[in-house]
Amino acid sequence: MPGLRSLRVRVPDEAPDDWRWQLRHSIRDVAGLAARVRLTESERLGAERAAQRGFPIGITPYYLGLLDPEDPSCPIRRQVVPSAEEDVTVPGDLRDPLGEEAHSPAPELIQRYPDRALLLVTDQCAVYCRFCTRSRMVGGGLGPRPEQRLAPALEYLRAHPEVRDVILSGGDLLTMATRRIAQVVAAVRAIPSVETIRLATRVPVVLPMRLDAELLGALRSHHPLWVMTHFNHPKELTAEARAGLNRLADAGFPVMNQSVLLRGVNDRAETLEALFRGLVRERARPYYLLQADPVRGTGHLRTPLSVGLELMEALQGRLSGIALPKLIVDTPGGMGKVPVLPSWVVARTPATADEPGRTTLRTWRGVEVDYVDPP
Repeated sequence: MPGLRSLRVRVPDEAPDDWRWQLRHSIRDVAGLAARVRLTESERLGAERAAQRGFPIGITPYYLGLLDPEDPSCPIRRQVVPSAEEDVTVPGDLRDPLGEEAHSPAPELIQRYPDRALLLVTDQCAVYCRFCTRSRMVGGGLGPRPEQRLAPALEYLRAHPEVRDVILSGGDLLTMATRRIAQVVAAVRAIPSVETIRLATRVPVVLPMRLDAELLGALRSHHPLWVMTHFNHPKELTAEARAGLNRLADAGFPVMNQSVLLRGVNDRAETLEALFRGLVRERARPYYLLQADPVRGTGHLRTPLSVGLELMEALQGRLSGIALPKLIVDTPGGMGKVPVLPSWVVARTPATADEPGRTTLRTWRGVEVDYVDPP
C-alpha cells in the first residue's frame, strides 16, 4: 500500500519530558488518533462513537508511542483504541459489574468488605483503557472531587473504625495536582482507625514521568502507602516505566501489580512469564491476575475463565513464588473477590480408625504424590 511505511507514531521533538505536557497533548478524538494510527474501519467507527457512549478516548503521547500504528492486533493498541465491538452486548455484560453503586454508603465511597473501602477522588485518567470497570463514570468531565464532595465519605470513615484499609482510586488520583493529592491523602491519614492507604493508579504504566521527586516527597510522610498498578504486557516495561518503579521502591512505596487478563493482549503463558519476571526485577510484586470484569461492551477483550486456569497451570513451577500472582475473579454484583486455582488435588481419602487421611496431589511436573495426614 503506497505510503504505508511512512506512517509512524512520533512524539514531537519539542515535547518536554513533563507529565503536564503529556496530559495537555493527549489524543482525545478520532481525528487526532487517525493522524497517528492507520485505523481499521472498526476502530474508526469505535472512535467516532466513543463520545456518544460516554466513555471517551484518552491516550498520552508517551503511551501512544508504544503501540504499533500499522498492526491492529498490537497488544498496546487493543487496550486503548476503541473498536466498534464496544457496541456489542453479550450475555453476562453489566453496566456496573462489581455492584459498586449498590455498595456506596456515602458519595464517592464504596464498601464491599467490612475492613476496607474505596474512595473515588476523580473521574479523570491519563489513559482510558477500553476494558475499564468504571467506564460508566470515568472521563465524565467533573474532574477531581472538591473537599466538600468528599466530606461525607471522610465522616463515614471516621464513624466506622472497622474500616482499616482505604484505596484511593477513581479515575486516577495521580493525574491530579500534587498539592491536591497530598491533601486527600493527609485527610485519610488523619483518621486514626485507617492503618493502610493504597493508591490505585495506572500512571506508572502510561505516564511514568509523573512519578517525580515533588510527588514522592509530598507523599512519603504519609506512609504506609502502597501503590497498586496495572502492567498488562511486557512492552509496557520501558526504560521510563522501570525507572518510575525504582523511584517508588526507593522512596519506600511497596508496589503491587494487578494484571487484567485480556484476549489478544496477554493470554499466552510466555507473555505473562516475561511480564512477571520483568516486574520482579524492578521490585514490583505480581499480586493478581484478574479475570476481566464483565463490563458492557468488553466481550471481545475477555477470555473464558478456563483460559486463566490453563495459564496458571502452565506458569506453576516455571516462576518463583514471588513472581506468581493469584488468579482472581471479582464476582458480579459486588459479592467480592474469589481466588481460582487449577485442580491440583486428584483424590482425598478420609481417615479411619486404622488409617490416616490421605490426599493425592498432582504436581506441576504431572507426577502424582500422596500427602499423609498426621494421626
